[in-house]
Amino acid sequence: MITHIHGKLIEKTPTHVIIDVNGVGYEIKISLQTFSSIKDEFCKLYTHLSIKEDSHTLFGFFEENERFLFRQLISVSGVGPSTAQVILSTYSSNEIIQHISMADVKAIESVKGIGAKTAQRIIVDLKDKISKGMPTADLLFDKIDNTIKDEALSALLALGFSKKGAEVKIDKVLKSNPEITTVEKLVKTALSQM
Repeated sequence: MITHIHGKLIEKTPTHVIIDVNGVGYEIKISLQTFSSIKDEFCKLYTHLSIKEDSHTLFGFFEENERFLFRQLISVSGVGPSTAQVILSTYSSNEIIQHISMADVKAIESVKGIGAKTAQRIIVDLKDKISKGMPTADLLFDKIDNTIKDEALSALLALGFSKKGAEVKIDKVLKSNPEITTVEKLVKTALSQM
């Protein structure tokens, strides 16, 4: 119904923003991911309208991938929009994709309001969709993965390591530590094992 909103940022808090579009102020619920990404006075948010008997709530996302994940999460029985928003505030989109694809029940269960059964249901319902039916997620994951690998390789080469040895070590570290999502952590872990 409303796919995006583009306008002037009037108010910004960690849980919601108010955006003025031609004199009409829209209150939009957001995650911490989106809160951190909004930098400019004028912004565009991709939206999802949640309609209940007693309320119409707009949820906003800085990136389409986050909205896509939100919609996947609310398709799981027992996960409502507010819970999906908490999940997206606890982890980045890449971390959520990683936790689901690695079947990390404990990580998902650590989110406030998620029990063991719901965490398992999220994994069971979304694991195949993420690995097969989510090209945006795969592209996002590959892009992040390759950027981190390239930057870590450059750092190790600058420290005097051979290209082949550094590449082997980086691949080994990423394989045994799939939770690594930053260059710094990857380089530190690789150095500790060399």
